[in-house]
Amino acid sequence: MNTKITVTLGKILHGNQVKLLVTFKYDEPIISRIRNLGGFKWSKSNRGWVCIFSNENLNRTQQELATIAIIKIDDSIYKKLVPKPIRKPRDISEPNKKVIRSFVKYLQGKRYGESTVKTYFTYVADFIEYVGKKPLKDLENRDVEMFIEDVFAPNKYSISSQRLLISAIKLFAVFYPECKIDQLTLTRPHKSKKLPVVLSQDEVINLIRCTKNLKHRAIIAFLYSSGMRIGELINLELKDIDINRFQVFVRNSKGRKDRYVSLAESFKPLLLNYVNTYEPKKYFVEGKPSVKYTAGSVRLFLKKSAESAGIKKRVTPHCLRHSYATHLLEHGTDIRLIQELLGHSRPETTMIYTHVSNKSLMTISNPLDVAVKNYATKKTGENDSNKYLK
Repeated sequence: MNTKITVTLGKILHGNQVKLLVTFKYDEPIISRIRNLGGFKWSKSNRGWVCIFSNENLNRTQQELATIAIIKIDDSIYKKLVPKPIRKPRDISEPNKKVIRSFVKYLQGKRYGESTVKTYFTYVADFIEYVGKKPLKDLENRDVEMFIEDVFAPNKYSISSQRLLISAIKLFAVFYPECKIDQLTLTRPHKSKKLPVVLSQDEVINLIRCTKNLKHRAIIAFLYSSGMRIGELINLELKDIDINRFQVFVRNSKGRKDRYVSLAESFKPLLLNYVNTYEPKKYFVEGKPSVKYTAGSVRLFLKKSAESAGIKKRVTPHCLRHSYATHLLEHGTDIRLIQELLGHSRPETTMIYTHVSNKSLMTISNPLDVAVKNYATKKTGENDSNKYLK
């Protein structure tokens, strides 16, 4: 019986460089060999060991590990990876940079979230770089329209990105009233009405079952059992989990709101197993003791777990949240209660799940079925209509 561990060699872009990625199930002898090779570093985001990619490094890694492991070469080895060009510093005058810094402080003073401040800063800075030497006091709506026409449209920015740009410019116009931008007449394009990706309950169970890593399995089960956002999960502290009552206290979530969510009783053994095994210190899930896990790491292993489970849909942390809400609705939970559990401010946001709920679709009588059934009844007086479409 072969007890050797499989080691996969692949190629990735990491830190804007082409790197050799070595992944395998935890094994001290293999780790020791990799460290002896030199040049390798552990990559938390890729869950593997990386070094500069070259044929020499590839060959010597194969030779070093071939005696103690089964070597598997990933198809990415044969692909040419081109590092993304490093963005040049923005060409903005010092007086305008000073205005932008003040705008950031203004947003922070309004208590906008860190990600919102970063997004609005990026769009406003890009816009001010675009207008060049034109004085900020002379900026007008047409400048915003030209920025969208010359930058957003050719680069195929999404509708959501364009809506965020307009929101950022409107706030800038309030902050800097000296400009001639009329924020009241700036209009956002309508949102794209895309339905969320939802897994079936069998797919959820298969996803958990095919995830071998205990921590990863606990994260997937937690996300689906609670319907929490990924940002809420990585910020969740152990003190906010009440195992006895199967409740979680979500602090300062989107919109600066607190709420309670419930956990499944069936999740308790997995939760206790994870906590006792990994012994997290402060947060429910940690990369290092008392250090938050990253959303990128969750997305990465979710993608791999979905592949292992044979799921073709794009599985993300938010996909599990969508699945949680849809399945609650299918099981008869009131839409208002689902709204509270998800932390939605408006019921319209929660109503989207009525469009993907299988329960509502199953109550509809398909007109073809009705037509065939009526025809069969008139023809023979029988209700067996299936034979008419064979």
